[in-house]
Amino acid sequence: MISTVASNIGKGLAAGLVGTAAMTVSSTLEAKLRGREFSDAPAKAAEKALGIEAFASPQAEGRFSNLVHWGYGTGWGAVRGLLASTGLSPKAATAAHGAAVWGQAVVMLPTLDVAPPITLWGKEEIAIDVFHHAVYATATGLAYELLGNGRG
Repeated sequence: MISTVASNIGKGLAAGLVGTAAMTVSSTLEAKLRGREFSDAPAKAAEKALGIEAFASPQAEGRFSNLVHWGYGTGWGAVRGLLASTGLSPKAATAAHGAAVWGQAVVMLPTLDVAPPITLWGKEEIAIDVFHHAVYATATGLAYELLGNGRG
C-alpha cells in the first residue's frame, strides 16, 4: 500500500511537470496574443510566504519566479498521484485535481494580497484563468495515465 502511494506520488510529480509545461505554453500564447504582462502573482505569494523583501536584481527575481512556477506546478502533481491512490476514476481524479489547484489559487492569492478577490474579476479573466488551470489539470492527468500504463 505505502509503496503504491509513493509510486503514485512519484508519477504525479512527473505528470505535474508535464502539466506545468502545457500551462506555460497556453498562458504564454494567451499573454502574447492579448498583449498582457506575464503573471507574477505566484512568485509574489511565495515571496510573502518566505519573507523575501528584495532581490539583488530583476534577473534574480525572474529566476525565482520561474522556480516558483515550475516547482508549484510540479509539486501539485503529487496531489494528482494521491487522488489516484483513493481509487477515483482517472476523469474524476483529474477533475478533483483541477478544482483543487484552481480553488487553492483563488483563495491563496487574495489572502496574501497579491491578487484581487475573484469577485472583482471580469467574466473573461475568470474564463481565461479556468482555461489555463484546465490545461494544466488535463495535461497532468493524461501524463499520469500514460505513466501509469507503462507508456511514459
